[in-house]
Amino acid sequence: MQKRTRMAAVLGAAALTMTALAHPAMAEQATTAAQQPASRYEALIPAPLEADAHQGPAFELGPHTVIRTQRGSDEARQVGEYLAEQLRPATGYPIKVTDRAADGPSIALLLRGAGTRVGDQGYRLDVNRNEITIRANTGDGLFAGVQTLRQLLPAEIAADSPRAREWSVPAGRVVDAPRFAYRAAMLDIARHFHTPDEIKSYIDQIAHYKINYLHLHLTDDQGWRIEIDSWPRLAPEGGGEGTGVDGVGGGYLTKEDYADLVAYAESRHITIVPEIDMPGHTNAALSVYGELNCDGKPVPPRTDTEVGYSSLCIDLDITYRFVEDVIREIAELTPGPYLHIGGDEAHATPDEDYRAFMQRVLPLVEKYGKRAFGWTEVTKAEPPTSVVPQFWHTNRENASLAEAVARGNKVIMSPANKAYLDMKYDENTQLGLTWAGYIEVKDAYEWDPGSHVSGVGEDAVFGVEAPLWSETLRSLDDIEFMAFPRLPAIAELGWSPAESHDWESFRARLAEEGKRWEAEGVNFYRSPQIDW
Repeated sequence: MQKRTRMAAVLGAAALTMTALAHPAMAEQATTAAQQPASRYEALIPAPLEADAHQGPAFELGPHTVIRTQRGSDEARQVGEYLAEQLRPATGYPIKVTDRAADGPSIALLLRGAGTRVGDQGYRLDVNRNEITIRANTGDGLFAGVQTLRQLLPAEIAADSPRAREWSVPAGRVVDAPRFAYRAAMLDIARHFHTPDEIKSYIDQIAHYKINYLHLHLTDDQGWRIEIDSWPRLAPEGGGEGTGVDGVGGGYLTKEDYADLVAYAESRHITIVPEIDMPGHTNAALSVYGELNCDGKPVPPRTDTEVGYSSLCIDLDITYRFVEDVIREIAELTPGPYLHIGGDEAHATPDEDYRAFMQRVLPLVEKYGKRAFGWTEVTKAEPPTSVVPQFWHTNRENASLAEAVARGNKVIMSPANKAYLDMKYDENTQLGLTWAGYIEVKDAYEWDPGSHVSGVGEDAVFGVEAPLWSETLRSLDDIEFMAFPRLPAIAELGWSPAESHDWESFRARLAEEGKRWEAEGVNFYRSPQIDW
C-alpha cells in the first residue's frame, strides 16, 4: 500500500484544525500534527504536483553509487556532474558520472519517457531499492528533479565536509511541473555592490527552490555597476570607491565578471535578466557624464536613499545615443531573451516626456534581439504587447496595468508588500526597510499571483519574482537573512498549483528545511511563526 499523498496530508491537517476550532482543547494537538510531515515526500519545497511515498526498502547512497546519464546527451551529463558535486562533500563518496549501464545502485538521469504532462520544466522521479530514476524532456527538467532528490536526502547532505551516517532516499514517486514558466529572484547590486562570489552563492541557494531567473539590478542613483566600453568612465567613476548608500559598497562588474556570472548561472539552469534603470534612477550616470543633463553639467553624486529626483534629458539626441550604446552592449553580453529597462519612480520626468522616451527606447531593446521588461509605470506608455510590466505596488488596483493586460500584455507579479525580501520581518528586524510594511513569512506566502490585482488573472501572469533591494545590506549573511525563509514562499507560489497552497503545510515543511540551512550554514531568520 502507498502512504497518503502530500495533498491528503494537507487536507487531513486542515480537517484537524477545523476540529480544533470547535474544541479548543485540541488546538495544541492540531498545531503539532501540522508540524510533522509524514514523510520526506510531504516535506518538499516547492510542493510538487504529486508525491507518493511507497512502502518498501529505501535507496541507499553508498561509496559505489554512480550517476548514469542519458547516453550522448551533454545536457544530462552536465546535470549529472552538478549532482555529483552536491553529493560528494557530505558523503565523502566518489560518485562517478557515466553514460554506461551500471552494475550496482545508480541514479539515472534520462531525457526520455517523461511524457507530455511534465512539459519543458517538469520531471518524473522514481525511487526503489536499486535505482533512482529522474526522467524529463529537457535538461531544465532534469535539474529541477535533482533539486527534489536533494531534499529527499537527509538534511546533512548540505554539509561541506563528510558526515558519518546512512544516506537513504525513501521509496516513492514524484510527478511535477511548474505553475508559471518564469520564477525569479532579483538582487540589487547598485545600492550596494555584491561581489561575484556572493552573487554565485545566492545563485546556488535560489536554484534549490527551482528559481530559474536572476534579475540583476545593475544601475541606480547610487551606483553604476557594469562596464560599458563606449562610455568608459561610467563604471570606474559611477561605481567606484565611495559609491553606494552611505558611501559604502563601491565596486562594479567588468564584462568578464558579468560573462562569468552568466555562465555560472547557466550551469544552475538560471538565466540572468539585466536591468538598466531609466529614465529615472540615473544619478550615477548623470554625475559622470554631464552632457546627459539638460544643462550639460554633471550633478553631484548621491549616496542617500531618496528616489524620484533624477532623469535623463528627454530632448537631447545624446540621451538616445547613450541609451542605445548601453542596450547594445548589455544585449551582446546577455544570451538570455530578456532585458529590463526599469522605468519606475521617474517623478522628475513629466508623463508626456516619459511616454516619448519609452516610445523611442522600447524599440531599441527589440532591435538588439531582446524582449523588454519594465516596472509597472511602463504601462503608462501603452507599450507593445511584447513588453512585460513588473507589478511592484502595494495596492490591488492599477488602471494602466489592467488596461495593458486587456490589450494583451503579460505581467510579472512582485507586489512590494508581499514579495519584497528587503522589507523588515517585524519592528525588531535590524536590516531592511518598512515603506511597504512588515512582511512575516505568512504574509509572503498567503497571496495568489493569479488573482492579486484586479484585471490581472491567471492567464495574464507571466511569472513571479522576489526582489531584494540592498539599501541596508552589506554581506552575504545579510542577503541570506532577508531572503530565507521568505524566498521559498515566493518560489512555491510560482511553482506549485494554486490549490495546493496551505499555510500549515508550508510552515511544517519550512521547519524541516531549517535543518538543511543549519547544515549548510545559511544565516536564516528564525521566524516565531515556524516551529524550528
